[in-house]
Amino acid sequence: MTAAALTADEIERYARHIVLPEVGGAGQQKLKQARVLVIGAGGLGAPVLEYLAAAGVGTLGVIDDDTVSLSNLQRQVIHGTDTIGMLKTQSAKAAIARINPNISVETHTSRLTAENAPALVAKYDIVVDGSDNFETRYVVADACATQGKPLVHAAVGRFDGSVTVLKPFENGGDGKPNPSYRDLFPEAPPPGLVPSCAEAGVLGALTGVVGTLQAMEAIKLITGIGEPLVGRLLLYDALAARFETIRYKRR
Repeated sequence: MTAAALTADEIERYARHIVLPEVGGAGQQKLKQARVLVIGAGGLGAPVLEYLAAAGVGTLGVIDDDTVSLSNLQRQVIHGTDTIGMLKTQSAKAAIARINPNISVETHTSRLTAENAPALVAKYDIVVDGSDNFETRYVVADACATQGKPLVHAAVGRFDGSVTVLKPFENGGDGKPNPSYRDLFPEAPPPGLVPSCAEAGVLGALTGVVGTLQAMEAIKLITGIGEPLVGRLLLYDALAARFETIRYKRR
């Protein structure tokens, strides 16, 4: 694929990226060419979409079937009071246009299912999962594994969050296959065991921290810099201000 040339406006907009030797003009061109699908325009999806748009990711896909409600605004910062009642996909698209008019936004106002996930995932280079239930997480992870697409997964609850990167279709540095989501979570917990954010609550800023970490991992995957969280689960305890990393392997 021919590299997408940067305009004079883009060179100025992304100057703080381009001056980084690890990114440079070539890395910024990779960002411009990239296509990233974000699952959900909620607590996690909001900062992911905002920072990927600001970073210059050329095409952002967003899938969500919900509308903006007042109770969303404590954490879903891509939406505003004036967008209450609007489809989250449309609210997010309008916000992205304000952040960076150079970004193409593809909206999918539907629920992700086992039936539509493979074809949707196949259209993108990377998928970032901001969903809030295990059913969708398994659907996304299975589709990404089948289609050979890197998945940046995260979850939050109350004051804790976790992030990992899944590439089970590749081998690690040891020559063995990378772990999948089902290696990390072989089966979903029984219904009712893990309360939803609506039931247990969640600190709004927590989703900002974890979603921004997801955006960082996506940028690393696109530009080829650093070491993505493959085979590593990053845990964040907001109350203790502590990060821990757990390694996991293919079963």
